[in-house]
Amino acid sequence: MSSKESCRSELRIAIGQLTNRCLYSASKWAAEQLVGIEQDPAKFTPSNTRFQRGSSSIRRKYRTHDITATPTAGVSYVATPVMEEDELVDADFYLLAKSYFDCREYKRAAHVLRDQIGRKSVFLRSYALYLAGEKRKEEEMIELDGPLGKSDAMNQELVSIERELSTLRKNGTVDPFCLYLYGLVLKQKGNENLARTVLVESVNSYPWNWNAWTELQSLCTTVDILNSLNLSSHWMKDFFLASTYQELRMYSESLTKYEYLLGTFGFSNYIQAQIAKAQYSLREFDQVEAIFEELLRTDPYRVEDMDMYSNVLYAKECFSALSYLAHRVFMTDKYRPESCCIIGNYYSLKGQHEKSVVYFRRALKLNKNYLSAWTLMGHEFVEMKNTPAAVDAYRRAVDIDPCDYRAWYGLGQAYEMMGMPFYALHYFKKSVFLQPNDSRLWIAMAQCYETDQLRMLDEAIKCYRRASNCNDREAIALHQLAKLHSELGRPEEAAFYYRKDLERMESEERDGPNMVEALLYLAKYYKSQKRFEEAEVYCTRLLDYTGPERETAKNLLRGMRSTQSSLPPTDVDHFTP
Repeated sequence: MSSKESCRSELRIAIGQLTNRCLYSASKWAAEQLVGIEQDPAKFTPSNTRFQRGSSSIRRKYRTHDITATPTAGVSYVATPVMEEDELVDADFYLLAKSYFDCREYKRAAHVLRDQIGRKSVFLRSYALYLAGEKRKEEEMIELDGPLGKSDAMNQELVSIERELSTLRKNGTVDPFCLYLYGLVLKQKGNENLARTVLVESVNSYPWNWNAWTELQSLCTTVDILNSLNLSSHWMKDFFLASTYQELRMYSESLTKYEYLLGTFGFSNYIQAQIAKAQYSLREFDQVEAIFEELLRTDPYRVEDMDMYSNVLYAKECFSALSYLAHRVFMTDKYRPESCCIIGNYYSLKGQHEKSVVYFRRALKLNKNYLSAWTLMGHEFVEMKNTPAAVDAYRRAVDIDPCDYRAWYGLGQAYEMMGMPFYALHYFKKSVFLQPNDSRLWIAMAQCYETDQLRMLDEAIKCYRRASNCNDREAIALHQLAKLHSELGRPEEAAFYYRKDLERMESEERDGPNMVEALLYLAKYYKSQKRFEEAEVYCTRLLDYTGPERETAKNLLRGMRSTQSSLPPTDVDHFTP
C-alpha cells in the first residue's frame, strides 16, 4: 500500500474512534488532514477532486525549496497498529451516555456509565466528569468575579479522576485515551513531568489523537525538553514537531517540516494556515495575505485563524479588505472569539477605540484565555491613554502565555508612557529575549535608553545596531545611529551611518527631512575633512531644496571656493536667489 493510502486508511479508522469517544476537535482535525491528502492523479474525476487548487496553488507558490519526491510518510516509520475496539461495552448504555454527553449533560452521562468497566466506557465516564468539573469551575468564576475576573476556582473532579486513572495505569489496564485524560489532569494539577511522561505513552500507543499532541506541546517549553521526549516514529510526529518548533520560535525548522508534509498532505488547509502563522511571525505580510486569500477561496466560511489575517490587514492598513473580512465572519458566526477580535481590529483601524474594546471584551467573555484579545485590548487602552487598564490587560496576557513577546512589549510601552523607564526597560528586555529578530522591539528599547532619566546612549547605540541588522522596515535605526554618534562627538561613525541611511532612502525613493539632515551633515563633514569634491556633491543636491538648507549649502560652497581656488565660481554664482 502506498504511503498516501496508508495515511488515508489510518485516518479513516481514527476519525470513527475519536468521534465515538466524543473527542470532536481531534476528529475534526483528523478529517481535515484526510481530505488534505493529495489524490492519485490517475484517480481524479470531477466528483472526487474535492479541494483541488488551480495553478495559483499556495503549495507550489510558497515553498522555500523544491521537494523532488513525495515524502514516504507512513512507509519509513514504525507501524502503529490500529487499536481494536473494546468488547466489554454495553452498546445501549454507551449510546445513551454519548447522547447525554452531546447534549452537554455531563453528570448524567457519567451516571449512566457508573457500573461499566469497558475501557471505552471508563474513558467517556471520566471525560464527562472532567468536563462537568470544568463547566462548574467556569460558573463559579463568573459568580464570584465576573466573566473576566481572576479566580482560584478549581475543577473539583480532578482528584477522583486522577485516583482512578492512576490505578488503571499501575495495573496496566489503561488505554491511550485514558492516558490522554490522565495527562490532562496531571497538567492542571501542576505535575508537568509526570504529565509529559503519560502523554508520551498516550501518543506512542495511539498517535492519531491530535488533542494529546497539543497538550504535550504545551508542556514543551524549551528545546531541551522537546529533545528529551522518547517519541515513536510516525507521520503524526512530524505534525507535532512542526507545530512545536513554531511555538519555540524555530520558524525555519517549522517551515521545513510543513513543506515536507505537503508532499503527502498537499491540500491540507491546516498546513497552509500554519505556514501563514510562521510567515506572520517572520513579518512576511504579503505572503501571509496571499495564503489567507487562497484559504478563504477554498474554505469561504472559515473563521479559525482569520484573526491573524485581520492583524495583517490592520498592519497594512487595508481598510476595505478588513471591512469585508469583518462583515464576512459576522455573517458566518458572530459569537466566535476570532470573529469578535476581527471586528475589534476593524473598529480600531477606524479609530473607534472604545467600540473596539467592547468587541475584545466580548471575545474574552467567550474565551477568557484568548491571548490575542487580551493583548489587542491592551493596545487599545494604550491608544486611549488608559495605562492602568492597559497594564492589567497585558499582565493577563503574560499570565496565560509567558512567552508572548507582544504582551511584554506592551507592558514596556505602558510603563514608558507613565514615565517609569526602568520598569519599561525590564519589560522591553523580556520582549527582545523572546523575539530577538524584531527590529521594533530593539528600537523601543533604544528609545528607552535615550530618555532623560537614563541617557545611556552607548546602550541605545547597541540596540539600534541590532535593529538595523534585523531588517528595520521603518528605517529608524540608521538615522538614529547617525544622530547619536554625532551627539557623542564621533564624526566618522556619524558620517558612515548618514551615508548608509542616504543610500537606503535613495534606493527606496524616499524624501523628507531625514534626507536633508543627512545631506547637510555629510556636506559639512567632508568640508571639514577638506574633501571638497565630495562636499560639493552634497551641497549641490541641497540647492534643489527651498528651505534654509539651500542658503546653508550656498554658504558652504562659497567657503570652499575661498579655500580651494580650483572650485569653478559659476557653481555658486549660478544659484543666486
